Amino acid sequence: MVGPVSDQSRPLDQIRIDRWLWAARFYKTRSRAKIAIAGGKIHVNGAKAKPSREVRICDNLSISRGTDEIDIVVVALSDQRGPANVAQALYSETPESIERRAELKAQRRMERAGLRMPKSKPSKRDRRHLMRMKSKTGPD
Repeated sequence: MVGPVSDQSRPLDQIRIDRWLWAARFYKTRSRAKIAIAGGKIHVNGAKAKPSREVRICDNLSISRGTDEIDIVVVALSDQRGPANVAQALYSETPESIERRAELKAQRRMERAGLRMPKSKPSKRDRRHLMRMKSKTGPD
């Protein structure tokens, strides 16, 4: 099976990784994709990539976005940015990556569950009390 065709109406067998990441909607612009690649956020088959690196079908990509790390397999190639459902058809996320991201999401949710936000900012008296508590050193 050959993936989508390019503007030159020839089948694609490889494409620049920055262009593919843009077409797959991981980044809004190609320049943002280039910055992420140059910053070491993208690995192809376990190796750090450069923006001009060619990506092929069946390549494994590791994408770090914030605290999440997404592991995907390239399923199809395209050099045109299309709708979200077409972009999602260009890759498949590995089951391990899905499980890991779900665990991290649950962990973040549990951390936020115990956090209570105050209804208002601290009063002058409360601020002084907080400052006293912070300035105290441990038991001497």
